[in-house]
Amino acid sequence: MLNVYLLRHGQTSWNADGNRYCGRTDVALTDVGIAQAQQVRHQLRNVDLDAVYSSPLARAWHTARIAGGDREVVKDDRLIEVDFGEWEGLTREEFIAKDPDSWHAWAENPEVARAGGTGETGRDIIIRVNDFFEEMRTRHAGGKILVVGHNGINRLYLAYKLGMKLRDYRRIVQENSAVTLFTLDENGELTLQLLNSKEP
Repeated sequence: MLNVYLLRHGQTSWNADGNRYCGRTDVALTDVGIAQAQQVRHQLRNVDLDAVYSSPLARAWHTARIAGGDREVVKDDRLIEVDFGEWEGLTREEFIAKDPDSWHAWAENPEVARAGGTGETGRDIIIRVNDFFEEMRTRHAGGKILVVGHNGINRLYLAYKLGMKLRDYRRIVQENSAVTLFTLDENGELTLQLLNSKEP
């Protein structure tokens, strides 16, 4: 059984500015984002982590360094955020006004549609993220790991593992630096223990 403490990175300026879609753009944490990561560090202070992993993007790595209690952070490219194609840097309102058909295709069937018309499909994302967690399930069997990813990949992976239709992934909340805890058993079955938890 693998215990996974999953985070979305702390707040960035793009999150604060109308929640602009920030896929591969390497935007830094705000002061609020740093404080959020510090709160997670306190929340997980009694958790004996075996390892800490993050997306290679700075906002995730910085969050992991703080939240993980200064443990070594291993970057893994499979945890990088969705390639949002033409939506990068725009709010949902902006890109829907510009190209409503692209959003409609993604909203209806993200498994095969390309985000932003030219980005990744949901299937692409699930394959790489699931591959990461399958490797972790073997490498850290019986252990506890912290994984810092992104809003898009976290929600798509959780939706897939919980047997949801991928088009419903936006119904799963992943706030900045809120803890989601799940286990993966020997068969790879996911059991959700906590969703979007913050210490009061």
